[in-house]
Order: sequence, then C-alpha cells, then structure tokens
Amino acid sequence: MARTKAGLQEALKRIPELRERFWREVRVTGSGTELNQELEKAGRVADFLEFGELLCLDALQREESCGGHFREEHQYPDGEAMRDDENFAYAAAWKYNGPGQAETVVKEPLVFENVKPTQRSYK
Repeated sequence: MARTKAGLQEALKRIPELRERFWREVRVTGSGTELNQELEKAGRVADFLEFGELLCLDALQREESCGGHFREEHQYPDGEAMRDDENFAYAAAWKYNGPGQAETVVKEPLVFENVKPTQRSYK
C-alpha cells in the first residue's frame, strides 16, 4: 500500500463532495417499528466517510515512510522506506472540535527504553 501527497490531497477534496452527495441522496427504507438494518447501513457509510477523511488527514501530515505509512515521495532510490524517527516517534489521536471546525492532532511521544527503532528492509 502506497500513498502520495497528491493522492491524499485529491482524496481530501473529493471526500467532502461524496459526503455532501451521500446526505443529499440517501434513502432509508423501512419503518420505525422494528430494527431497521437499512438505517444501520446508512450510518455505517456516513461513519466510513468521516473515518476515511481522518485517515487521509493523518497520512498527509506524516512526512515519512514507516510500516503501513508508506509515502512514495519518502523512499530511498532503492525503494526502501525513508523513516524520520526524530519527527514522527509519537502516537497520534485526532480531536473533534465541533461542526465546521478543523480537527486537531494530539501527539503522545513514544519513549523507547529497551528497544530502539531501526530501519526495516522490506525486500
């Protein structure tokens, strides 16, 4: 799995358009007298659109390649991942700030006491 800055930016442009279209065109059949699986499915699609956008935001700000965070523009000429442990040794969570407000990233530094991060070969 590989990502690029341009691809992530394109996704961040298109996801809001898809979400707006989804909410404009969604049709939920069924009734309110019993468990409505169609309503549940529509809720899941809405959740996936939100989650996909957040994944793209997170991937875009991570200017390195490490494990599943492979960015094509951050690799060595031989194709190996170019890590940046100095700037990206943290666990991230994104904070929801309310409707119409941008999310903010909250970072918790990773402390390596016994095992130090090393470059892994994927060849």
